[in-house]
Amino acid sequence: MAYSIQYKRSVAKDLKNLEKANAKRILDKLERELKKDPDSGEQLKGKFSGLSRLHVGDYRVIYTRTKDGVLVLLISHRKDVYRELERGAH
Repeated sequence: MAYSIQYKRSVAKDLKNLEKANAKRILDKLERELKKDPDSGEQLKGKFSGLSRLHVGDYRVIYTRTKDGVLVLLISHRKDVYRELERGAH
């Protein structure tokens, strides 16, 4: 069964700030892995419980499960991703 992948509007800005090769690699991995198995990422704990992350090189994709698939909330470099989550990027 193929699950749907939806993107928060701010994710377009996240992708625009990346090099094209990195953006393509991230989108390819999302399409390949999350469409097949939305639970393939790691569950976050603590104040971010209910969210999941997917590693793509030095980048992290933060998403949440929906009834039909996933909603991608944030794509950012690993050193910045949790700081951006705390600022309310999700």
